Amino acid sequence: MPLDADLLLDRRRLKRRLSLWRTLAVLAVAAVAVVVAWQPDVRAMVTGGVGQHLARLSLQGFIGDDRKMLEALDRARRDPSVRGVILAIDSPGGSVAGGEGLHRALARFAADKPVVAVMGGTAASAGYMVALPSARIFAREATVTGSIGVILQSFEATELMARLGVRAETVASGAFKDQPSPFRPLTEEGRAELNRVIMDLHDQFVGMVAAGRQMEVAAVRTLADGRIFTGRQALSLGLIDAIGGEPEAREWLAATHAIPSVLPVREIETRSFTERTFGAFVGAFTKGLVNEWVGVDRVRALWQP
Repeated sequence: MPLDADLLLDRRRLKRRLSLWRTLAVLAVAAVAVVVAWQPDVRAMVTGGVGQHLARLSLQGFIGDDRKMLEALDRARRDPSVRGVILAIDSPGGSVAGGEGLHRALARFAADKPVVAVMGGTAASAGYMVALPSARIFAREATVTGSIGVILQSFEATELMARLGVRAETVASGAFKDQPSPFRPLTEEGRAELNRVIMDLHDQFVGMVAAGRQMEVAAVRTLADGRIFTGRQALSLGLIDAIGGEPEAREWLAATHAIPSVLPVREIETRSFTERTFGAFVGAFTKGLVNEWVGVDRVRALWQP
């Protein structure tokens, strides 16, 4: 019986290895075919050009200062085959500088080609800021948006440190260099200086909303206290243009910019061709190895006494 179990195990292992390499070969061919068919940079090399299409820039999670994304958006702006961009947002916000950088890049794009924003579950704070250069903003009725404001948070742990018998020593070049700090309470002077910076950033955000939504600054300030709104509320306040998703955005582009609703849509990819191909290969290879090991372990477990 042990001999039969070993033979079965060896045959099972050999069969899985052969299947693994066959699968990887098929995946590699398929990956190349998909990349050539859908990625503008590769298709251009193969066919000598790319067909007319819409670009889609998907923003999810934290919005930071992403140089590769800004460069990819500028390339799409200069690409004559790109008719416009759909900005798909599902983000609770991000850094002020990150939102500002993407806002400027989208404004440059919007000066040449139409930009339409489609908000998902959340498009708040910097997630709302980046939608402002769009010619039209769509949201779901239940989308959480707004949160127009700036926040800076810190913590102060002097009491906890005192209980633990820990004392911090700080050498700073000026009275405000170490504020805020977890090692000492914030002074009134320090609070005033931080508030000065926060309010300047807030004024910049308010100005973006006023310009993007063609609203009076005073009217924006009444909404810019950090409150969030549903998509339905945002529509009534003039913060968005319509309720809907990508199908409605495609219909609007067809009606106002003569961009056919059947025109292909391609994602703006921030990773290079090498990164995409290598990542796909590593993922397929890892999955194959895991499947092989799991299968061998199952056979071994069946024959253990």
